[in-house]
Amino acid sequence: MLSVKNLQRPGLAPCSFTVPTGTCTALTGPSGSGKTLLLRALIDLDENTGCVAVDDQERATYAAPDWRRCVGYLPAEPGWWADKISDHFVDVKAAEPILNSIGLKPDILDQYVETASTGERQRLALVRLLAMEPRVLLLDEPTAALDDATVETVERLLTDQLSKGTSILLVSHDQDQANRLCRQWLTIKNGQVREKKIP
Repeated sequence: MLSVKNLQRPGLAPCSFTVPTGTCTALTGPSGSGKTLLLRALIDLDENTGCVAVDDQERATYAAPDWRRCVGYLPAEPGWWADKISDHFVDVKAAEPILNSIGLKPDILDQYVETASTGERQRLALVRLLAMEPRVLLLDEPTAALDDATVETVERLLTDQLSKGTSILLVSHDQDQANRLCRQWLTIKNGQVREKKIP
């Protein structure tokens, strides 16, 4: 379970909420409302205050790299810092079964980043994250660049993660997707986070 108490940073008012174990929580709001600010604060990329914990173990007790393995963050525009795709994976063997489940062939790891499509890079970034087996996923529009069939494949993969006890906080502008995956809903406007009943 991800537990958040009085988390705040510039552009984000104090907020408290939980993402229960094995459930997906939607985070919605207009562009510029603070969704990405919230995710970056949770993963501790920007200066912030408040208490964030996973299964009652507070963030402050983790070394920064360990926290970012426990709580995995997928930004809307994932970074690529090397030419070859495989150079972005700590454990290529761990990634291979995930690639298969998301509609990618393992040999894509031998390719160069520039040869992969936008949708392939988006899926590869998700695979890279899942291969580290985080307990919590912070996903910022993970299917924005994908066609309907591929979205369905990714959602099956996320559902499988939920069944394994992973907690997911999902930023999505797709209300249908949120309805399919999520059991609770947070909205954010002008940096104010509120709970909302699922329609």
